[in-house]
Amino acid sequence: MTTQTQPLRIGLLLFPGFQSLDAFGPIDCLNVLSNDHPLTLSILSHTLDPVSTRPPQSPHRLGQSVLPTHTFATAPELDVLLVPGGQGTRIPDAEAILAAVDFIRDVYPSLKYLITVCTGSSLAARAGILDGRKATTNKAVFRETESWISSSGGKVEWIPKARWVVDGNVWTSSGVSAGIDVLLAWMKSVYGGHVARGVAEAIEYTRHEEAGDDPFARSYGLV
Repeated sequence: MTTQTQPLRIGLLLFPGFQSLDAFGPIDCLNVLSNDHPLTLSILSHTLDPVSTRPPQSPHRLGQSVLPTHTFATAPELDVLLVPGGQGTRIPDAEAILAAVDFIRDVYPSLKYLITVCTGSSLAARAGILDGRKATTNKAVFRETESWISSSGGKVEWIPKARWVVDGNVWTSSGVSAGIDVLLAWMKSVYGGHVARGVAEAIEYTRHEEAGDDPFARSYGLV
C-alpha cells in the first residue's frame, strides 16, 4: 500500500483487567514502526480515569495503570482499533465492558482494520462483528469462550489451531504473546515483509510466521 493509503490513526481500547502484554506487545511494535512511518495513537476507555491491569475479581494481583487520552465518547477518527483481552473480559456485565462492546459496534463500520488479541475477540463477538466470520482466541479459555458466545447467540466459526486468523478486515489472535505475531503479520500485509522483519529484529523477537503455527492448541487439547 502507498503511504497515503496506509492506516495512520491507531486506537488502543482499554478496560479494567486488560492483559498488559496483549496491549503493549503490539504497541511496542508500533512504537518501532513509527520511527519510519507516521502514526498516531489514542488510548481509549469509558472514562479518563487510570485503567489498571489488575482484574477486578483479583484484588491482590499486581497491576499497573495506564492513563487514557480519550473516552469512547470523545474518540477521534480511527483507521485501526486494537482490542486486548484479559481477565476483565470475564466480567461481562461490568460497566466498562458493556461500554467497550458498544464502542466496538459503533466504530467498526468506519475502521480499516480491527485487531483483537486473546479474549479481546469475545468483545468483538459480543458486538456482532464476528458473526459469520472465522476467528480465534486464547487457547486456555477457548472452549469456554466458544460456548459462552454461542449460548449468547453469536455465530462465530472459531478456529482452534491458529496463532491468528484473518477474515476480511478483522484480525483475531490467540493469547497474550500472539498479539505480537498478529501485529507483525498485519504489518507485513500493510507495509511489506521487509518492514515487519525489521521491527521483529529491532525488538529481538522470534516470530511465528505462519497463522496455523499454534503450539498452544495442542497444549490445551484442542487438536
